Amino acid sequence: MRPKQISIRDVAALAGTSVGSASRVINGAANVTPEVRAKVERAIAALRYRPNHAAQALRSRSSKTIGCMFSDVTNPLYARAFRALEARFFAAGYMLLLANGLNDAEREVSILNTFQLRGMDGVIIAPGNERDAGVLEAVQHLTMPVVIYDRDMNVDADAVLYDHVKGIKAAVGHLMALGHARIALVLWQAKSRAVRRRIEGYKAAFKAAGLPVPDLLVQGPTPTSSAYDAVTEMLGRPDAPTAIIAQGTQTLSSTLRAISMTGKRVPDDISVIGIGDTDFAENYDPPLTVLRTPVESVADCACAMLLERIQARNGEAPEARSNMFPYALIERQSCGPVKRRAG
Repeated sequence: MRPKQISIRDVAALAGTSVGSASRVINGAANVTPEVRAKVERAIAALRYRPNHAAQALRSRSSKTIGCMFSDVTNPLYARAFRALEARFFAAGYMLLLANGLNDAEREVSILNTFQLRGMDGVIIAPGNERDAGVLEAVQHLTMPVVIYDRDMNVDADAVLYDHVKGIKAAVGHLMALGHARIALVLWQAKSRAVRRRIEGYKAAFKAAGLPVPDLLVQGPTPTSSAYDAVTEMLGRPDAPTAIIAQGTQTLSSTLRAISMTGKRVPDDISVIGIGDTDFAENYDPPLTVLRTPVESVADCACAMLLERIQARNGEAPEARSNMFPYALIERQSCGPVKRRAG
């Protein structure tokens, strides 16, 4: 026999209060005396009452949930971003629900439609197909506030962005100051904002230095593809690079394996900079110089922007805003002066 479902009326009866007073306590309202609050809380504990959140959402028109869609949740950098966002929304009384887009446009459209059907209070999204017509249409049809996470999307929504151009320019400049001119950039083939802007920064750094852009751009088919074969081939050329900038994590680790298997040492023979800071980069031997993203600051901003939109849904809301955040170049032990060839 199924146990009886405890209702708010049972809580009110045991507490000796009205249903309205019990409801105000359950919903965290301020206009409740300490005595009534204590009685209701004791009754909730005694009855093991669990509020019906679906019914609450219908009454308040708030689900207290935020949808979050990232292109690939296996990426440790997205995992860090989600953890930072989740902590802030949890503190504000919201549950952040994560969906994995897998860089598949149809899947991303389906996820966005599900967010709409489930009545999320707001969403934060970083789709892998930011220029896909179907994805853009699905975002435009969302009736809740949206924050775009580091994507260039032609939609009316707030955005938090990383300054990839200046970050890569800083990394290339750091290597050039050590005498490097043959600098490779190892990424993947996506047309996402991050990849496009990193390539833009790479080319701009050489142009600013008055140097030709070297033919040393490697792009794997997926973010989890190994760069081992392509980097091995590149290191075997007569004009092999003396430094490499590689995105983390699989791309970076396979790049380092290729360096090791070709008999080169970091940083004696070749310098390396990783894009994104991870435990792997910090604990590698030698510890890797990296471009670190300000994940915590971005989470603060994204959360504040979305909560402001949620609270202003029935009032005057500001125009869509975007905030740009810089990388920080964290110098460790993987970069050294260019090794001069004998002869």
